[in-house]
Amino acid sequence: MTEPAAREPERPGIIDAVPVRHPGRYVTIVVLAVLGLMFLHLVLFNPAFNWPFVFEAMNQSIVIEGFIKGTLLCTVLAMFFGVIGGVLLAIMRLSDNPILRGVSWLYTWFFRAIPRLVLLTIMGVLGILFPLNRGGLSLGVPFDWKLIEWFGLSGDWRFYSVDANTLFSGLVGAIIGLAASEAAYMAEIARAGINSVDKGQMEAARAVGMSRGLAMRRVVLPQAMRVIVPPTGNETIAMLKDTSLLIALPLSTEMFFQLSQIGARTFQLFPVFVAATLYYLIATSVLMIGQAYLERRFGRGFGTTVKSTKEKAAIGLQIGGSK
Repeated sequence: MTEPAAREPERPGIIDAVPVRHPGRYVTIVVLAVLGLMFLHLVLFNPAFNWPFVFEAMNQSIVIEGFIKGTLLCTVLAMFFGVIGGVLLAIMRLSDNPILRGVSWLYTWFFRAIPRLVLLTIMGVLGILFPLNRGGLSLGVPFDWKLIEWFGLSGDWRFYSVDANTLFSGLVGAIIGLAASEAAYMAEIARAGINSVDKGQMEAARAVGMSRGLAMRRVVLPQAMRVIVPPTGNETIAMLKDTSLLIALPLSTEMFFQLSQIGARTFQLFPVFVAATLYYLIATSVLMIGQAYLERRFGRGFGTTVKSTKEKAAIGLQIGGSK
């Protein structure tokens, strides 16, 4: 007698799955569509926008020059010096020297506590510390001129002098104020990025003969950029918008100042504010694209980002074919 063949287990039948309905989603889509159409109608047909005047104000040569030489130039220079100062402050904060740590903490505490509008307003009147009747802001023998008289010296010991009121209330004062404030924020961002790198990276670099500074530049900072770049991009966008605060100086070469003057002369305040908004939207969009590119570049080798559908399918086949 032959043994009965083993019966194969019954396979489950086709599951008749009913998709879950989400009526709330459709209601939300309808509400958002109605609100969007209402907003579009308001923007296009409300006479308060006065679009012909908006585009006319945007195309003024003084406005375009203010956007390039005021808004963009101040943003680039303030971020350049702010990033350099922030990295130096972060390195000082992580130093073993208590004096360097204390100076870095004091600087960060002071400039993070002062609003930028207040700081720029102070920069506009900082020339009071260096009046012209006492030589203005000069390079040479420091301290008061009475000190020279006490030593019995005579003659002009100043090598270079400049009107402090003109200096601090112009483009230089704007860049100094914005960069000084930005350095305090970048110090914390850079410190967080440096701390995100494993300490063994520094120890390995020192073991192969690198100095601490060289190891920081070649090993630690390139890896820390993955953490530093995203908030730095946000700070750059915030700096671009904060250039509108230069109206407190006032800086006549800045775009928002010029548009405000046009609005005050023509009594068309709302259209010029719309023009300024369009300028900031365009510039911010370009910066966001650049930030996304830098994030992808410095994020290479981290995570499992898949770029195309073919790569997703290939990964799926590899997983399904593995045993």
